[in-house]
Amino acid sequence: MIVDFGRALGQMGDPRFSRVLLQAVLVTLAGLALVFWVAMLSLGWLLPETVTLPWIGTVGFVDNLVSWAAVGVMLALSVVLMVPVAAGVVGFFLDEVAAAVEARHYPNLPPLFALGLSQQVADSLRFMALVIAVNIGALLIYVIAPPLAPVVFVLVNGFLLGREYFQLVAMRRLGPEGARALARRHFWRLWLGGTLMAAPLTVPLLNLVIPILGVAVFTHQYHRLAPS
Repeated sequence: MIVDFGRALGQMGDPRFSRVLLQAVLVTLAGLALVFWVAMLSLGWLLPETVTLPWIGTVGFVDNLVSWAAVGVMLALSVVLMVPVAAGVVGFFLDEVAAAVEARHYPNLPPLFALGLSQQVADSLRFMALVIAVNIGALLIYVIAPPLAPVVFVLVNGFLLGREYFQLVAMRRLGPEGARALARRHFWRLWLGGTLMAAPLTVPLLNLVIPILGVAVFTHQYHRLAPS
């Protein structure tokens, strides 16, 4: 695993990696901005301009107050979800990173397994939805038990990155069933590898590079673990 981390790091300057990073960050920012805009627009429709309160009368600042509170909540959620969303978005560009690794380190490979475009898109959407949903669920733990937040974040995202990235890489050559079977056989190894990558996710800027590194690492892992 450490050797594969080193090999992946050695290729981080590859222009194809940089292109995927830029695409993933732009898509992530656009997605978060869209969610923010929809949330604020919905609040504008739902909240009345004035509210009548007992003993106070009619007040007109409640909608503004709630809107500003919502801005704070959305900004906080954007910071928390930026990395998980970026990790999910990278799934859409995974093939480009894996292909770059294989072109450099594993020449003369047989043709890829014929996955339909619809299945590739569905798998990427499923991964992104899973990453977002699990991290939103973990927010409850962050609020209830803040000291446990870093541990939960690393373990949860380590599991997701390890299992999902490996399966998405393996699917290109083994198909869905073969990829899932191989991932089950190496469950703990993949979780450990994912955890090693999830730990730096708390470091600003570096956390946006980690998903690219993860795909590269698990491409190496696949070729190390796949049946010959």
